[in-house]
Amino acid sequence: MLWTILGWILFGLIAGFIARALVPGKDDIGLLRTIVLGVIGSVVGGLLFGLLTVGLRGFQPAGWIGSIIGAIIVLLIYNKVTGRRNRPRV
Repeated sequence: MLWTILGWILFGLIAGFIARALVPGKDDIGLLRTIVLGVIGSVVGGLLFGLLTVGLRGFQPAGWIGSIIGAIIVLLIYNKVTGRRNRPRV
């Protein structure tokens, strides 16, 4: 159980960092939000993969590529909702 949780944290961290590197601009969301971004991105990627292939299967995590694509989508939505891109930079 502990190894599963640690695996999800590490997986979310890596997928979140890759998504942040691929989305242009500066994202000051911190380490915890990066992990959450990667984990939610994995679920979103799993849902999208399920819709595109065999139909909706519920909340299932995706592989690396699906997780990164999902994390990019989640990050873009997060930036749009919070208005991070619209603030002037000093």
